Amino acid sequence: MSERVIIVDDHPLTREALGSLLGQHGFDVVGQASDGAEAIREAAELSPDIVLLDLTMPGMDGLTALPRIREAAP
Repeated sequence: MSERVIIVDDHPLTREALGSLLGQHGFDVVGQASDGAEAIREAAELSPDIVLLDLTMPGMDGLTALPRIREAAP
């Protein structure tokens, strides 16, 4: 069973490139988000094993979102 991953980055091309690369190496990319608030919702809904999180994003940044993501999907 492969690890379930959510990719969080404000740049769509970066999310797509990382998703493609991770998929080629056996990871199951189950979701993507463009900011911290969206990442919290995705994590609560999808319960990923791994969250690949950009720390500097407009709106809610990764450092602010991280503890909330951990609460949403421990």
